[in-house]
Amino acid sequence: MEPMLITIDGPAGAGKTTVSRMLADRLGFLYVDTGALYRGVAFEAALRGIDPEDEKALGALAASLALRFAHTESGIRLFSGENDITDKIRTPEITMLASAVSAKPVIRQALLDMQKRLGQKKAAVFEGRDMGTVVFPDADVKFFLVAALEARAKRRFLEYEDAGSQRFEDVLEDMKKRDENDSSRAIAPLQPAGDAVIIDSTNLAPEEVVDKMMDFLRSRQN
Repeated sequence: MEPMLITIDGPAGAGKTTVSRMLADRLGFLYVDTGALYRGVAFEAALRGIDPEDEKALGALAASLALRFAHTESGIRLFSGENDITDKIRTPEITMLASAVSAKPVIRQALLDMQKRLGQKKAAVFEGRDMGTVVFPDADVKFFLVAALEARAKRRFLEYEDAGSQRFEDVLEDMKKRDENDSSRAIAPLQPAGDAVIIDSTNLAPEEVVDKMMDFLRSRQN
């Protein structure tokens, strides 16, 4: 498959992370979890007790952080400086805080520059919420995953269940709030690009979603 820049957007729990990793592996492309970058900022803000509404403090924080992805024996991990924060950013609290932080223009601009640098060489799969609309509007291929709210909440609940936290009802309510926050914010609201390929993953296994994506990519080259 020729080198290309692929974006995969969609709401929380639609399966973006799993599918994006699998697609990147099949293609031999770089995988970039942009949501993890926002979670990283949220984690560091919480660690320092920074108010998510304090844009000046958030801007200073973003400018000071050295977030990077690294290949390790455990797979691709997110580091802040020398600290591996991959597991620490996957909590319900950081998830909600990341949604609030990501709406701040100063944070979006700081991470926008970082993402664009990562995409310069193409041969990459970028996962996020505004990859195809804001960050890479000229991406070669744009996918947008959707799924029923309850199905998405169940997936997220099973992830949290492994960590022994939260009831399903709480996860469902948090996801409803996050959907509202992400789709109604003034800056880069969650929505598919006009030329995005929309895939409903409600009743599909991740492998089936990736198969659909591969079929589209092959048809595009014929």
